[in-house]
Amino acid sequence: MSVEIKVPTLGESVTTATIAKWLKQPGEAVKEDEPVVELETDKVSVEVAAPQAGVLGPQAVKEGDEVEVGALLATVEPGKAGAAPAAPKAVAAEKKVEAPATPAPAAQPAAGAVDSAAALPAARKIMAENGLSAGQVGQGTGLGGRITKGDVLGFLSQPQGAAPAAAPKAARKDDPREERVKMTRLRRTIARRLKEAQNTAAMLTTFNEIDMSGAMALRAEFQDSFVKKHGVKLGYMSIFSRAVIAALKEFPAINAEIDGEDVIYRDFINLGIAVGGPNGLVVPVIRDADKMGFAQIEKTISGFGKAAREGTLKLDELSGGTFSITNGGIYGSLLSTPILNSPQSGILGMHSIQERPVAVNGQVVIRPMMYVALSYDHRIVDGKEAVSFLVRLKQNVEDPRRLLIDV
Repeated sequence: MSVEIKVPTLGESVTTATIAKWLKQPGEAVKEDEPVVELETDKVSVEVAAPQAGVLGPQAVKEGDEVEVGALLATVEPGKAGAAPAAPKAVAAEKKVEAPATPAPAAQPAAGAVDSAAALPAARKIMAENGLSAGQVGQGTGLGGRITKGDVLGFLSQPQGAAPAAAPKAARKDDPREERVKMTRLRRTIARRLKEAQNTAAMLTTFNEIDMSGAMALRAEFQDSFVKKHGVKLGYMSIFSRAVIAALKEFPAINAEIDGEDVIYRDFINLGIAVGGPNGLVVPVIRDADKMGFAQIEKTISGFGKAAREGTLKLDELSGGTFSITNGGIYGSLLSTPILNSPQSGILGMHSIQERPVAVNGQVVIRPMMYVALSYDHRIVDGKEAVSFLVRLKQNVEDPRRLLIDV
């Protein structure tokens, strides 16, 4: 008896995915729990496995299609590998639904009326809730020009009364020496969210510099015993994380968020740590980081880095952050202005450690210095709080003993 393969639950707030790659083709033998298709969500890639051993049946959707949770992907038929079984009627119907939309008539539909052939299911739902028509949203970025959820959210993020979009430009003529590559779903989502953060928050960045001599001396003195006891190296990220946690407790607005006309304050700290993965930057979250010591933070960050490189981060590890830290210094960045990870109100940017001449007690000395940047939402965080936060961070990192005696 055939068994259906459907889009699994994808995690918090994730309702759709894109078919990134079919790992098995119709007629191929599959083992139970063997991955058959890779889905790409707004956050990570997810492999869907065969629920039983058998032969993969017809594919209900093609690579590049957007699908909702619970949608049919394919079937697994009992038997041995060979020719692909004939497509059942249900699958044929699914393919008909996913066919590229026919050109829309010249007349625009009435406001609130949704052209079902022009929008994907998740997009139709949001359009109906907001009384939008396919004509208002415009040309979609999905397969065949269909409107996606991201297209609708992008339209809704635009200021009301904005000028109508200009007529579409003529197709760009590519140079023979150029290569055109379609953006991945993750890259499109990163671009959309970064732009939404700029459009929504009143972002401002303030800077300071930190003498890393104290932190470097701490690592040099205790590194061997730390590794021997905990099995992980003492890095700068745990020192900065503990320093950030102490500063956030003193300035809670930077750990809060705006929800409509309300401000939500928290008595917990979930630190988002930006790490580079094969498909772009992701921000896994250390939950209840304020309850962790240096070793536990280092182990968690190390695990996130490995999972990001291998593409095995889980969806629930990428949500729920209240403040983020990004370290451009590992790539050689000397100074930057990080963009908020909405709906968070603050993000700290770390940078390269560089020996520079500085004045200490009236004398010019060479010290290992790091510029740090705090981008924050000025709607909720005042400039005084932001500057004071960085001053406290500077004090905590320059003399890590302060973190031990809580001063």
